[in-house]
Amino acid sequence: MTGENVFVVGDVMLDEFIWGRVARISPEAPVPVVEVLGQSFHLGGAGNVAANVRALGGRASLAGVVGRDDAGVRVEAALAERGVYSRLVVSDTGRPTTVKTRIVAHNQQIVRADREEASDVPKDAERALFDAVRRELPSCGALVVSDYQKGAVTASLLRRTLALARRHRVPVLVDPKLRHFRLYRGVSVVTPNQLEAEQATGLKLRGEDDLAEAGRRILKMLDCAAVLITRGEHGLMLFQRDRPPVPVPSAAREVFDVTGAGDSVIATMALALAAGATLPEAAVLANCAAGVVVGKVGTAQASPAEVLAAVK
Repeated sequence: MTGENVFVVGDVMLDEFIWGRVARISPEAPVPVVEVLGQSFHLGGAGNVAANVRALGGRASLAGVVGRDDAGVRVEAALAERGVYSRLVVSDTGRPTTVKTRIVAHNQQIVRADREEASDVPKDAERALFDAVRRELPSCGALVVSDYQKGAVTASLLRRTLALARRHRVPVLVDPKLRHFRLYRGVSVVTPNQLEAEQATGLKLRGEDDLAEAGRRILKMLDCAAVLITRGEHGLMLFQRDRPPVPVPSAAREVFDVTGAGDSVIATMALALAAGATLPEAAVLANCAAGVVVGKVGTAQASPAEVLAAVK
């Protein structure tokens, strides 16, 4: 997969981790008191997808929106450090960079606080994003739409981007959210988690039969080539038109933190398809990459050597 180019467009975030330990309960309220030992920052959302592509040896380009703030500066610096070619739109409207702050003690997340503006980005930012898509898409082997419903992926941007990808015959993979679900019609692959699949279909996924019905419904609803439902510790399930479902059991040996696992799945899937893998082959590689990532604490990526070891 080395050297293939994947273009990512979507909601860029900064993941902040405050690391500490707990030795007592607060006398003010029944909550733990965390003694802070350190702090770290990582790319999140679309930025983490691009970082995963780079960690796996691919080339990555990214379009997204950040605020004119310290978090935006950190995002730009982190992308440059990882070798991601970024076409970030800096908002001048006071819109902040999306920041998710997690307090972690003894390798367990205590609480998360989000700073964000989730309304659609202004029209000038949307035009700048589509201009980046128009410039970069022809040279890419796959396009990932990382829709975290934070405003960068507008309905208009999505329609224009998908039409352009069809003209250039670039496979499109979408990490979906319910608000735009029906707008993903005609994409190559959607990667909902089990909750998103339930929300999109109205089904309660209690067993394999329900899961199979959800996969069939989403395939029909979106007229897409494949649906990859991520199921946490149960692995993945790949659905393709006119083919039986392909279960992919979890590759994780130990689960410490599921943060960013979905980003790893879609990044690996996109890079594998860009390199010429079949959908089942790409799904197995994506599952192995996710298994590596959930075995690490914090927002993380998998290396080619780690994925290869997981495959073996």
